[in-house]
Amino acid sequence: MIDIGTLLPSERDAWESLFRAYIHFYQRVEPDEMYERAWLEFQAGTRLHAFGARLDGRLVGITHFFTHGNTSAPDTDVCYLQDLFTASDVRGKGVGRALIQAVADWARDRGCTRVYWNTHESNSTARLLYDKVAENRGFIRYQIELA
Repeated sequence: MIDIGTLLPSERDAWESLFRAYIHFYQRVEPDEMYERAWLEFQAGTRLHAFGARLDGRLVGITHFFTHGNTSAPDTDVCYLQDLFTASDVRGKGVGRALIQAVADWARDRGCTRVYWNTHESNSTARLLYDKVAENRGFIRYQIELA
């Protein structure tokens, strides 16, 4: 059975291993300070949030998310699911789906009207799941790097 919940202090190393694998998947390199800052934010649970998925007590999946204001629906926030990653040996076992559902439940309980996320068009494995649990609204993402 998949157990979803907030990350425990004892899961710091396992979380970082999964998060580094996620960053590597997208061919990025981030400084060690980013991992420490993110972990501290998740432990505080005020601005940024994280859930872990456990199978037989082992952390096998993570998701990071936050809420923000929404200009197109008065007095409601929306939830952005920023990162989602599962260990390769448990893919196809419902871990990603369970993490998405947990974020949706969390957001609904807080009055959010929507959960949304991005993925790369080449991420075909994840998109198989995403097409089953959500609607692809066809948006294209642009960004400007400011650093």
